[in-house]
Amino acid sequence: MKKIINIAVIGLGQVGIYLLNELNTKKKDIELKTGKKINIVAISAKNINKKRKFKFNKKIFFKNPLEIFVKKKVDILFEAIGQSDGMSKKIVETALKNKIHVITPNKALISKHGNELAKVAELNNVNLEFEASVAGGIPILRTIKEGLVTNKISKIYGILNGTTNYILSEMENSNESFQNVLKKAQKLGYAEPGNPKLDLNGFDAFAKIRILSSLAFNSKISKHKCLMEGIEKIELKDIEIANQLNLRIKLLGISEIINGQLFEAVHPCLVSKNSYIGNVAGVMNAVILEGKPIGESILQGEGAGPGPTSSSLLSDLFSILKGNIKKPFGLPSNKRKTIKCYNLNNYSNSLYLRFEVKDKPGVLSRITNRLAKYKISVKRLIQTPDKKSKKATVVIITHKTNELNSKNCLSKFKKDKDILKYPTLIRIHN
Repeated sequence: MKKIINIAVIGLGQVGIYLLNELNTKKKDIELKTGKKINIVAISAKNINKKRKFKFNKKIFFKNPLEIFVKKKVDILFEAIGQSDGMSKKIVETALKNKIHVITPNKALISKHGNELAKVAELNNVNLEFEASVAGGIPILRTIKEGLVTNKISKIYGILNGTTNYILSEMENSNESFQNVLKKAQKLGYAEPGNPKLDLNGFDAFAKIRILSSLAFNSKISKHKCLMEGIEKIELKDIEIANQLNLRIKLLGISEIINGQLFEAVHPCLVSKNSYIGNVAGVMNAVILEGKPIGESILQGEGAGPGPTSSSLLSDLFSILKGNIKKPFGLPSNKRKTIKCYNLNNYSNSLYLRFEVKDKPGVLSRITNRLAKYKISVKRLIQTPDKKSKKATVVIITHKTNELNSKNCLSKFKKDKDILKYPTLIRIHN
């Protein structure tokens, strides 16, 4: 007789309800491939009556998910609430302490509490799986933990948020404003209809880069200050100027070991249209790893939406059903090291600087003189006057300079009344 595995699904948002439907429709396939029968014994969400895309069995619904541990025997629990703390943390912790395997797409929770939760999982000899927390349907975490286990990875970077990548691609393709394209993304389900802030401000990609750093460098999830910027300040004007320069704007997550120290950043970058990363469009994610002996390795796939996320959740389920008890981060918690933080002030890039100015004599020379004072040298300059409004757009591409120089220099322009708004800065990724 085949072993029956009892499953609970907590959280019935876009991902949770899609996953529940997949579990119900793929029961036979799961049984055939793993030799185990799955039985969904409990589901939970805030509101039983909310309109959802798929139907579910209301007889096994629990308003309070903590009651499930008392009333049902559960072997595997899916957490799809998505909070970094609160009920998400309570549910995952309680499940692990009760020797229940946990599968979650919750990057906010793992990036904040992954170190502690991994210890609890190891102590209770159960799995804490979070493949779906990074890059949707791309099996990047398993690739690092298993496929590239003998490689020494030195850098990992890429497009880790499908929502922002779709917005930037669509602004270029449709010549529409940020706000108009955001509304499109919300209608298509690529961006949260209520508050898409965590995608747009870079936090979503930031949580993912922290998880990737930990796995790639066998380290604890860092608590260091990270350079984090989103795409809210990118205007159609920047997309058009980038296009003239044969460049594209992408929100990149970057993690690297520099002189034995950990550097992590998330920010918009100008990349060449001829580069691989420059041609990853729409909701696609792409992760590029650099290491020895493999060299450069690229993984690409859909990063936004419940379909790709559920694909990764089911991949974790198959792994557990096949009896693979694994350390959440590949190594035991006591073997994962803490890496010293790289000084962000030393981070160096060429820069794209856009100034909106009054079109009058002396303004341009004041800008270039101030840049020179901070040892920021000009590589290219584009000036576009608007004679009707007596204004001009000045775009300067600089040679490499560090964060401290650029920060100190740009802050001085705040007091100049001929400069109409704080300069737009986009780093150029080489």
